[in-house]
Amino acid sequence: MRLTQHSNFAMRLLMYCALKPDETVRLAEIAEAYDISCHHLNKIAQRLAHIDVIQAIRGRNGGIRLAKDPKDINIGAVIRQTEENMVIVECFSEETNTCPIISHCKFRVLLQDALQAFLKVLDAYTLDDLILHPECLKPLLGMNEQVGTLSEIHRPDCV
Repeated sequence: MRLTQHSNFAMRLLMYCALKPDETVRLAEIAEAYDISCHHLNKIAQRLAHIDVIQAIRGRNGGIRLAKDPKDINIGAVIRQTEENMVIVECFSEETNTCPIISHCKFRVLLQDALQAFLKVLDAYTLDDLILHPECLKPLLGMNEQVGTLSEIHRPDCV
């Protein structure tokens, strides 16, 4: 299975916000840190706000921030909400299926099991799990005033 850029960028946006828990973050700041389109991030932020994972703050000092504690943001739930479709193969969809053996196909069953296993693994993690080493992540995103040497940033414990 391959996740869309939308889901990938949604997770990046959430991780960035989780690394700045007491701040309102501007989308331009996140876009610059990851070198991605601010316009694209805006669409993602709208979706994440719609599912109550982030709060959008309007006005001069506006931006976004997490709507929940990172420990309460489940990765599997976010992926289910940001992926438009989990159709791995055409036979997963009645509208697109053209396979004549669907009624007895074991490959389809195997793929359905694989998708459920994939989501089960994601369900076991929260946003907090993704930012276990903020001291390693922050310099890579330009969040520290003083960025250490390359060996300090890429320490073995920064996994």
